[in-house]
Amino acid sequence: MFKKVLIANRGEIALRILRACKELDIGTVAVHSTADEDAMHVRLADESVCIGPPAAKDSYLNIHEILAACEITGADAIHPGYGFLSENAKFAEILEEHKITFIGPSAEHIRIMGDKIEAKRTAKRLGIPVVPGSEGEVTEESEAKKIAKEIGYPVIIKAASGGGGRGMKVANSDAEIGNALHMARTEAGAAFGDDAVYIEKYLATPRHIEIQVLGDGKGGGVHLGERDCSLQRRHQKVWEEATSPILSPEQRSEIGEICASAIRGLKYSGAGTIEFLYENGEFYFIEMNTRLQVEHTITEMITRIDLVNEQLRIAAGEGLSVTQDEIPFLGHAIECRINAEHPQTFVPSPGTIDYYHPPGGLGVRVDSGIYQGYKIPPYYDSLIGKLIVHGRNRPECLMRLRRALDEFVVDGIETTIPLFQDLVTNPDILAGDYDIHWLEKYLEAK
Repeated sequence: MFKKVLIANRGEIALRILRACKELDIGTVAVHSTADEDAMHVRLADESVCIGPPAAKDSYLNIHEILAACEITGADAIHPGYGFLSENAKFAEILEEHKITFIGPSAEHIRIMGDKIEAKRTAKRLGIPVVPGSEGEVTEESEAKKIAKEIGYPVIIKAASGGGGRGMKVANSDAEIGNALHMARTEAGAAFGDDAVYIEKYLATPRHIEIQVLGDGKGGGVHLGERDCSLQRRHQKVWEEATSPILSPEQRSEIGEICASAIRGLKYSGAGTIEFLYENGEFYFIEMNTRLQVEHTITEMITRIDLVNEQLRIAAGEGLSVTQDEIPFLGHAIECRINAEHPQTFVPSPGTIDYYHPPGGLGVRVDSGIYQGYKIPPYYDSLIGKLIVHGRNRPECLMRLRRALDEFVVDGIETTIPLFQDLVTNPDILAGDYDIHWLEKYLEAK
């Protein structure tokens, strides 16, 4: 096992990784910008190193400074968390050159899955069901029209690089596709420095279902069931559930084994998530994230498996701690992403936490790095915490979530807690009857 892990991230995920390291008796190094010098993970780490000013490009994305921090502290591994450098193939290669372990998959797998076109080709080759669409990059309007005619309108044009909804445009007819293609290419080029786009069939009312996988890098791999991440705003997940309210155990086992088999075929190392759109009983691959997900927590709650612990074990060469038949699926879990934002306008709300009281009790978990008196900086993502609730079944979980939200107090800033207090009593949510467009339509109608 590693002697010392440098945590190349911030906020709640940095604290989550730190806790896992401490439970394995691994030394911890927190790197931080000047804006995060009072962060909780910085206070709790064995060592800390300031790596630059507030801007992420000068600190959390500054590979040179992160390497220098490793040299100063003697860290023999880096955990990238999510975001920042977590899916940067070049970073993984540089660490390998410096004989520092990257706690994640190989640079090759990061690169393959980071290119949406190549990822789709690879998924198809490995037996994963994919959305009908172009085989590769599309550049000409005539080509786009031909593909759209073959698969049928509506279609969606997507950036080959990046994500988060940027470089995505829907076309409903030949009259719209030329402009959609141009806009998607322009937006993709501006956002990711790569204007390559591809075309897929646009599904009208899909669910967003993702499968958590773990691979040992040697041909071994397991799945840990699905998460339903269909409640989204501007392609950003807001509320996640495990297991999905609409999948049967048989469907879970079937799609899970397809994904685990693919991971074994790739000889993938570490944690990964294979994401699908699900409609009319069919799964359609959209992408694979080669890192820990924000919503990994609900998988941990229903399987009782520490995913960060597994990442550390695999990266250290110790392999998987469980076989597929040892993984249980117990009860139901829901995660709400608590953001420092106005609950109606979603305008960011940085500032000082005047009073903080997280909920507690059986089946309630809060992953957050905030505390009373902490000043939330304006430079980063607005996520300040995650409320995770587990119950023996979905109705119990929903009632426990309702109670926990009523207990949750964060004063001094605006948060999205009131949004979740509203959602947890909505008839559609209670019935599990929603798709990826539901939340935006609901918010527009309010």
